[in-house]
Amino acid sequence: MSRLRNALLAGTFAGALGLWIASAAMAQELSFSQVERGRYLATASDCVACHTNIEEGGKRYAGGRGLETPFGTIYSSNLTPDEATGLGGWSRDEFYRALNEGISRDGSHLYPAMPYPHFTKMSREDADAIFAYLRTLEPVTAEIPENALPFPLSIRMSVAGWKLLFFDKVDFAVDPDQSQEWNRGRYLVDALAHCGACHTGKNLLGADKEDEYLRGGTLDNWYAPNIRGGVNGGLADWEAEDIVRFLGEGRSRHTAPMQRMGEVVGLSTQHLRDEDLMAIAVYLKSLDDAPREEAEAPAQARLETGEAIYFDNCAACHSADRSGVPDIFASLESSNKLTAEDPATVIRIILGGARAQQTEAVPSQIAMPGFAWKLTDQQVADVVTYLRAVSDRKAGPVSAGEVEDMREHLEEK
Repeated sequence: MSRLRNALLAGTFAGALGLWIASAAMAQELSFSQVERGRYLATASDCVACHTNIEEGGKRYAGGRGLETPFGTIYSSNLTPDEATGLGGWSRDEFYRALNEGISRDGSHLYPAMPYPHFTKMSREDADAIFAYLRTLEPVTAEIPENALPFPLSIRMSVAGWKLLFFDKVDFAVDPDQSQEWNRGRYLVDALAHCGACHTGKNLLGADKEDEYLRGGTLDNWYAPNIRGGVNGGLADWEAEDIVRFLGEGRSRHTAPMQRMGEVVGLSTQHLRDEDLMAIAVYLKSLDDAPREEAEAPAQARLETGEAIYFDNCAACHSADRSGVPDIFASLESSNKLTAEDPATVIRIILGGARAQQTEAVPSQIAMPGFAWKLTDQQVADVVTYLRAVSDRKAGPVSAGEVEDMREHLEEK
């Protein structure tokens, strides 16, 4: 009996041990799975771009990057799990409340430079996964500079009034009349990638204008173009595959990502799965836009002057017929940046130059030199006016004063 009892006890213990090991392994696997999912979602949300002081070689996710807004400079927070300066003391609920309601751990309101007006649509499961991933980062002690905002914006309570006027806590709503792919694309565009933060026009208080959804917006003297891909949209002549290549490889037959958008592609979209990039493309291609208003025609003399400047300075790369070279030099026939209502980006690139983003798929870097040293304000205005007038999407003339303002802005930076 004793041998039998011992055998039964041993068998029971072995079974319990096996069950415990299996449960522990499953828990570890689930945890690893959630962390990896969080890493992907944090990448899709491009958290690292704002929360890394890229200009000064800061550590990833340690914050301290100064975000220039029309109201002053706001410094990003430390997302590493450092107890003193980061998320070390935060709970999952507190992290979710920050994304979902724009409220910090201490109950203060977050400035909407942190895009919670978009992240509010993020699911609880996705927010928890991102939090799980951030908890695995190396803790970095990093004191964040005080925001440089004028009174009364320097008082956090002022944000409460802003939120009362412009912020709604909403869940992402699936459209049952659309495909699963379309809904996934909309979720990525609106909630995770928060494309509207740059590509939607803003009112005087920095809130999105609903009727300008993805129709382009100006931020820190860059104009993020219209990215609606349907009829009359800024990407109307892009195929869905063009959008996928642009976001995934950093090249397309139309143009390459540069500067701010280059950073988005380099840090975020090139790492997304092809099916997610295609979902984004499918959603953007479903968005039509209103026909463009008829543009004011410039004087013939300005067209002739601008054309001459173009042939002397631009045609060697962008070709005589402005069609560019696919994957290398952008086409200027229907560029949504060139023909935008606000010509800030094209003026800025002509004056200061630009570099196409390197990616894992295309590690070479193409650069356009700046022409600020060579062309006067009037000459830049004339060549931009010419290009806008002969484009497939005609746009109005540009003044020398607009170029002068941008030149002064660049000289002050």
